[in-house]
Amino acid sequence: MIDHPSQTRWWHSIDLGDCWSAGVKKPAVIQAEAAVTFKDGVAGKTVLDIGAWDGFFSFEAERLGASRVLATDHFCWSGPGWGTKDGFDYAHMMKKSKVESLDIDLPQISLETVGLWDVVLFLGVLYHLKDPYAGLELAAKVCSDTLIVETVTALNDFPESVARYYFKGELNKDATNFWAPNTLCLELMLKEIGFSEVEIIPSPSWPANGPGHPISGRHIAFAKR
Repeated sequence: MIDHPSQTRWWHSIDLGDCWSAGVKKPAVIQAEAAVTFKDGVAGKTVLDIGAWDGFFSFEAERLGASRVLATDHFCWSGPGWGTKDGFDYAHMMKKSKVESLDIDLPQISLETVGLWDVVLFLGVLYHLKDPYAGLELAAKVCSDTLIVETVTALNDFPESVARYYFKGELNKDATNFWAPNTLCLELMLKEIGFSEVEIIPSPSWPANGPGHPISGRHIAFAKR
């Protein structure tokens, strides 16, 4: 039995037909993020969503005409995160969605476990990793075309490639937040991993806070082969 949305703790606001789920990310915010994330379109492409949580971006990729979508998560579905898979399952049912799902942790993602995908979404994952470079490598190995990374960034006024480490809940009082690269660091990591073209733009949901602030902003990177 899938809980009614009023009994589910939601991170994403999702249009369920007769109502929107009561997500922490409000409809206007998440729709603005989606407009940027999918600015190049996904029609006819295969899409892997790593860290899908409630699945808004998976369902949006399906709505925009992706030929196949796989939503994956573990931390928020059955791991130590505060989320569950209830929201995803309820939205999936209400939307009569064909999005596939797989409970798998990032270290287990590989060509053998999930296959190769045209577009890989890596949204809100990077700064939760103790080893962000290794995480990007794993996502890149299952991506044939475009890797889209949304992340907290810091120290963007610094002229060198650097990343900031957050100590024991220093960032948003969340002990699972560890690293925030500056945009130059993010660009160079993606190029080192094998992407020939990298475009980085500010996320519409998080305006920059100015030089020296622990969260300089949030950015979305589009890395293409």
